[in-house]
Amino acid sequence: MQAVILAAGESSRFWPLNQKHKSLIKVCGKTLIEWIIEGVKKAGIKDIIIIQGPKKDIEREIKNKYPKIKFVAQSEPKGMGNAVLQAEEFVEKDFLVLNPNYLDIRYFINILIKKKKQTDAKMILLGKETENPELYGIFDLEGDKAKRIVEKPKKEESPSNLKVLGIYLLPKEFFNYYRRVPEHTYSFEDALSLYMKENDVPVARVEEEALSLKYPWHLLEIEKQILKQKDNYIDKSASIGKNVLIENCYVGKDAKIFENSVLKNCYIGDNTIVGNFSLVRNSVIENNCLVGAHSEIAKSIFQEDVHVHSGYIGDSVISKHSRIGAGIVTGNVKLDRKEIDTIVKGEKVNTGLKSFGLVIGENTKFGINVSTMPGILIGNNCIIGPNTIVRENVSDNTKYYSKFESVVSKA
Repeated sequence: MQAVILAAGESSRFWPLNQKHKSLIKVCGKTLIEWIIEGVKKAGIKDIIIIQGPKKDIEREIKNKYPKIKFVAQSEPKGMGNAVLQAEEFVEKDFLVLNPNYLDIRYFINILIKKKKQTDAKMILLGKETENPELYGIFDLEGDKAKRIVEKPKKEESPSNLKVLGIYLLPKEFFNYYRRVPEHTYSFEDALSLYMKENDVPVARVEEEALSLKYPWHLLEIEKQILKQKDNYIDKSASIGKNVLIENCYVGKDAKIFENSVLKNCYIGDNTIVGNFSLVRNSVIENNCLVGAHSEIAKSIFQEDVHVHSGYIGDSVISKHSRIGAGIVTGNVKLDRKEIDTIVKGEKVNTGLKSFGLVIGENTKFGINVSTMPGILIGNNCIIGPNTIVRENVSDNTKYYSKFESVVSKA
């Protein structure tokens, strides 16, 4: 069996973390696509094909680590079906199609293989029950056989409550069916439905939810899953000060943890510094970062080379080379405790989260005493002035600051 990993999209809804393909975001020292590759290999599948975009950034970043993987570029974004089609010349037998956000991929692969052995069917699909069929592709079923896929039906018109999970076991002949349907956004699903009309296609039901990677805040849930897999480890070269409490943490090479700090359920990368009296919990701090004294970092992700002087950062993602001055406070919960909305590509999007701080792009700098409201997205190469409250998203390459007037008079 072979595996085709789809990583060719533009990641436009992943702004401001889309300087590279979203699968190249690091969590606990590895890019997301590396986590997937290793999961696929542990499931016993060694023949892997990655479909990437025209920039070929995935190939540049990981090819040396995985020289046996085949990399294929999709020249322009024409949808999922066209991306799968790019792998045709390398596909020799049954193959898996998956996206780079299924961390527990062995669980899903094992279910597909078990169902195939039970039924001897050539195509096997996965389904998960949902209360919101209007958000997904939904199976029209006859017993456990799929008859067609209905895209985002109204709740009252949904043929079932079983949504399609984006992990597919397909036969090589699928490519012939794909060529028989018009090419458009949902041509992949149309080809699946056409195959269903002419063949039995069993659906294996799963209990575990497949994590999404559509928006940048989805990284926070992926972070939780990866942190569960990490063992407690402190590298011998790490420097640990007096009265430091470390519980269920990974601490990398040449890391420095200064006196009276507390680390709980977190990942601390190589050459990273955590200052005196700081608290880092349920967070990932990658290589070469600085967490200044008297800081609290909670349920957040720092990419490489992020410096924070002091303050509170919660439920947030900070990209590479950003600098944050003293006194930062991220609002991460609404006063009414309801789910947090944000703006993506000009439209309001409900994040589904009741705790969500902010996302910061690469090389962005904050002055002292900056506060941010919940659900804020700040772009790449921005400057946020001191004593500023950020109430709205900030575009790339923008200066954003509150204007103050100084009043000087004799006492």
